[in-house]
Amino acid sequence: MAGFLAAAAGKFNALLFTLCCLTTILLQILSNLANDYGDSINGADHAGRKGPQRAVQSGAITAAQMRSAVVLFAFLSLACGLFLLWTAFGPNWKALILFLGLGFLSIAAAIGYTVGKKPYGYIGLGDISVLLFFGLVGVMGSYYLFTQHVTWKEMLPALSCGLFSIAVLNVNNIRDIESDKAAGKYSIPVRIGKEKAVTYHWFLLTAGLLSSVIYTVLTYNSPWQFLFLATVPLLVRNGMAVSKNPSHLLDPFLKQMALSALIFVVLFGLGLLINI
Repeated sequence: MAGFLAAAAGKFNALLFTLCCLTTILLQILSNLANDYGDSINGADHAGRKGPQRAVQSGAITAAQMRSAVVLFAFLSLACGLFLLWTAFGPNWKALILFLGLGFLSIAAAIGYTVGKKPYGYIGLGDISVLLFFGLVGVMGSYYLFTQHVTWKEMLPALSCGLFSIAVLNVNNIRDIESDKAAGKYSIPVRIGKEKAVTYHWFLLTAGLLSSVIYTVLTYNSPWQFLFLATVPLLVRNGMAVSKNPSHLLDPFLKQMALSALIFVVLFGLGLLINI
C-alpha cells in the first residue's frame, strides 16, 4: 500500500520497496515463529485445537529449537531494518533514531503477542497491535521512508490495511474460540462470544472498505480510483462464511480473507496508478 501511494506521489524507489518488503516478511516470519513457540509453552496449542498442526505442538521441532529460530529472525529483522533505514535516511540521525525505535517496537510486538509471562495476545490486545503495526505504522511509516513526509490522509488507506488484517486475526480467533478459552487465552471472540464476534467481523470489513472510500473521495481525480470496490464480493463472501459456518470450518476463510486483503491493496494501487 505504501509503495502504491508513493508511486502515485512520484516518489517510488525500487530499492526501498524491496527492503520494505523483505523487512516486513522477516517480521511476519518472526511473528509466526514466536506465536508457535508462545502458544505451545502457554497451552493454547493442544490436541483439541481446530486449526492446522503447529511445529512445536506436533513435535516436528523442540521448543528450544523454535526459541533459537525466534532469536535468529529477530536478528535478521533488525539487520534488514537497519539497512532499510540507512538507505532511506543516510546520516539523518533524528529520523534514524525515531524509526529504529519503531523497529524495536515492531520486533517486541511480534514476539510479545504470545511469548513472555504476560503475553498481550492472551488478554485481548492483539487486535490493537495488528491495527498499529499492520496498518498505521506499517503503511504510514513505509510511506514516510519514500517521501520524507506524511499527511493525515494516508491514515485512511493505512486503516484499511490494519482493519482487514484484524479481520484475518478475527477469523483465526473465532476458529480457535473453544481451545483458546480452555487455555486461558482471552482473545476478543473469547471475551465477547461468537455471535458478537461475527458482528465485530462485519464492522472490520465495513470500516476497512469505508476508510478507503473516504480517502478516494477526498483525493478524487478519476473513477479508476474506485477499482478496489471490485473486492466487495470477496469481503461479503468472507463475512457470510464467518456468520454461517461453525468455528471448526473457518480455516479456509482465514486464507480467503488474507488473499482478499491483498487483492484489495493491489486493485487500490492500480486505480491510483491508472489515474496518473
